[in-house]
Amino acid sequence: MNELFELGKTGLASQPFSKLLGVELLSLSQGNAEFHLPLTDKLKQQHGFAHGGVVGTLADNGLAFVAGTVLGINVVTSEYKINFVNPAVGESLIARSSVISSSKRQAVCSCSVYAVKDGQESLVAIAQGTIAKI
Repeated sequence: MNELFELGKTGLASQPFSKLLGVELLSLSQGNAEFHLPLTDKLKQQHGFAHGGVVGTLADNGLAFVAGTVLGINVVTSEYKINFVNPAVGESLIARSSVISSSKRQAVCSCSVYAVKDGQESLVAIAQGTIAKI
């Protein structure tokens, strides 16, 4: 495993809320990150979809962690916008993020969140955010 990935795993393990949800880091490299979240009934809303807050949390983690690959680990989300494009139905969620642009103090990143059902991925949300170095 690479050094960034190990650093990311340590960072994720220090987040009680992400641990509560069951978020897992699949990969982390310069400018790219991928997260996984098993979709349990406790994470769904009344229609059986993943709750928007769960999808948003996964996107926020994706944005912040990928920004950390170019800004360093001490970052916070300055802002993000998310578009929910389809219901999040399936066994799990996958978030893939990348850096769009970065400077010394901030990075603009994007994250796509997919629901995985019967091995097929379906896009459920697209997020873009600005992550600031602290």
